[in-house]
Amino acid sequence: MVEEMKIGSFAEALSSKAPIPGGGGASALAGALGSALGQMVGNLTVGKKKYAAVEEEVRARMEELSRLSGEFLRLADRDEEVFKPLAEAYGLPKETKEEREYKEAVMEERLLAATMVPLEIMERAVQTMEILEILAEKGSVMAVSDVGVGIQFARTALLGGVMNVYINTKSMKDRQKAEELNGRAGELTAKGIKLADQVYGRVLEGLKN
Repeated sequence: MVEEMKIGSFAEALSSKAPIPGGGGASALAGALGSALGQMVGNLTVGKKKYAAVEEEVRARMEELSRLSGEFLRLADRDEEVFKPLAEAYGLPKETKEEREYKEAVMEERLLAATMVPLEIMERAVQTMEILEILAEKGSVMAVSDVGVGIQFARTALLGGVMNVYINTKSMKDRQKAEELNGRAGELTAKGIKLADQVYGRVLEGLKN
């Protein structure tokens, strides 16, 4: 499990020629780091007299981020779980009509499973961004740069996810379903990029001035 791996071990596994972990797992890990940074900002905010008025809300956001961090790590593992059967499906025989029909059915099923994981990573990334936007406004000003770093990690999770959606839907025979999934991924991408850039821009401007 990714959660139990040391950072060096994960990086070593990622750098190898083995197909997993790959970009999907790395995207999920980026999301987990982004949400963890948000939790750090919360921890530097609660208990401070200056932020007493927002402490209850910040604590609630920290709980949400803790849940999201765990979900990102689960999705990193899930990405590996769905890739292996998909890779095996590409090697199924297709000499006869029956074999071709069976392979096509199996491929569709496994391509869909492999698409849903990065799509979920994207959804969690946007949720993380929405919380980081709140922390940029209400969290400790001493940790606002960490909000900026966190939002960029969440952005990486989002944009890594969308590429993994598209590479799988590209091979789907059910084009209606593929376009439906692509549409959802496109919506999340547009929303997330806009939000991430707005938050990062505000953080950067505040640090400069």
